[in-house]
Amino acid sequence: MDLSVVIPVKNEQDNVLPLLAEIHAALEGKFDYEVIYINDGSTDKTVQVLAEARATYPRLRILTHRTSCGQSTAVRTGVKAARAPWIATLDGDGQNDPADIPNLMAATRAADAPANLWLVAGWRKKRRDTWIKRISSKIANSVRSGLLKDATPDTGCGLKVFLRAAFLDLPYFDHMHRYLPALVLRAGGQIQSVEVNHRHRERGFSKYGLHNRLWVGIVDLFGVSWLQRRAKLPVVTEE
Repeated sequence: MDLSVVIPVKNEQDNVLPLLAEIHAALEGKFDYEVIYINDGSTDKTVQVLAEARATYPRLRILTHRTSCGQSTAVRTGVKAARAPWIATLDGDGQNDPADIPNLMAATRAADAPANLWLVAGWRKKRRDTWIKRISSKIANSVRSGLLKDATPDTGCGLKVFLRAAFLDLPYFDHMHRYLPALVLRAGGQIQSVEVNHRHRERGFSKYGLHNRLWVGIVDLFGVSWLQRRAKLPVVTEE
């Protein structure tokens, strides 16, 4: 298997079928892949819609958290269950475009790709969000980049491709998905950003606001900075 597509969702019943159809159109015939949805404690009909979708999409697997554990934990649940060496993550709200996944995978296989390229991150250069989200993200990206030196213009994009084994070796904590580039660099891997399409949310409601992004993000930022200062990368030889 080439690729496992991991999608954390909470209360996204109206976005499941359109996104599955797009994933199928983007990947079928190009990769041997699986799609893993992690239902993070949804209280709507997300699970029912997913269960019915398996008749149409046999590559679909469904994992459920009995209670909501957050996006980072849901991603980790999916990665641990994945069967492919490469993982692609997507937000379940339909704003990421699955048609971009082949481009990110191509970057991992390019002739000039570094041997230790562990992460290819999507870059939403043209954001399709509200003005408050765009401004707050711009400020947050500037502050984060200045402190962590992670060489990534958009760490908040849910569309990423990365090595499963490398991800599972990273320090795990809530909200870690926002800091994957810095954590990968800390562990000795290389990263690359690829411009991707970004779309308006057409169905459902965002689970994030200023409060649960800003204050938690400040605490996490200093925590990741602390981890960076204590990283050790030994050069190992076998005698």
